[in-house]
Amino acid sequence: MLAIRSRHRRALALAVVALLAGPSLAATPATATTTDYDSTYYRNAIGKTGTSLKSSLHTITSSQTKISYSAVWNALMVTDQDPANSSNVILLYSGASRSKSLNGGDLGDWNREHVWAKSHGDFGTATGPGTDLHHLRPEDVQVNSIRGNKDFDNGGSTVSGGGGSLTDSDSFEPRDAVKGDVARMIFYMAVRYEGNDGWADLEVNSSVNNGSNPYMGKLAVLKAWNDEDPPDAFEERRNQVIYDSYQRNRNPFIDHPEWVEAIW
Repeated sequence: MLAIRSRHRRALALAVVALLAGPSLAATPATATTTDYDSTYYRNAIGKTGTSLKSSLHTITSSQTKISYSAVWNALMVTDQDPANSSNVILLYSGASRSKSLNGGDLGDWNREHVWAKSHGDFGTATGPGTDLHHLRPEDVQVNSIRGNKDFDNGGSTVSGGGGSLTDSDSFEPRDAVKGDVARMIFYMAVRYEGNDGWADLEVNSSVNNGSNPYMGKLAVLKAWNDEDPPDAFEERRNQVIYDSYQRNRNPFIDHPEWVEAIW
């Protein structure tokens, strides 16, 4: 059963502030939330901030069942199933609903997008960060290729078939409806992979053009996206399915988006 989250207070507060301040309002930091997992899964993280919180979340999320890269195909058909059509998946950047059977590498297919680009830390598709469902999403082959291994930032020209996504020579901006999703996936990777399990220490920084370095930017932009686009039902369900059926770990920033500000 989905965890019950106390998000109504935050949503109401944001709506009131937005009405009072008008359209020029900057992103408002996420308000503290509570979940059914605070007394169990997150019990050693509650009340902490900064490096202490980051360290606790790393320990918590590192207890994880890993799957193979080939198994990711079938997992994504479950985690990203279209709520309105069980035969389809929802593509991350474009927002399109596409048949589950159209998975592959041809034009018109969807494939497995590494939101934390696998070259940023050179982990490829090996079991571990390369197969972690918390940052793997279905995406149109062509749009996935356009994103490539670019860092995330605002601005650029329209991505054809990208649902409103933008790109330039060194960055990618996803459509508004999933900006927070993208940010929280990046922050998850930065706490889950700290360099002590044979993989690179992944960190969020303030740069683009990070190349093969184990960094992903831009921090300030990702923090703003986390605040502007709070977790929705689709993202929360996805987190629950990964926890219940596949990896037995959670993305803490979906459950507690305010922890982004508490750490960074």
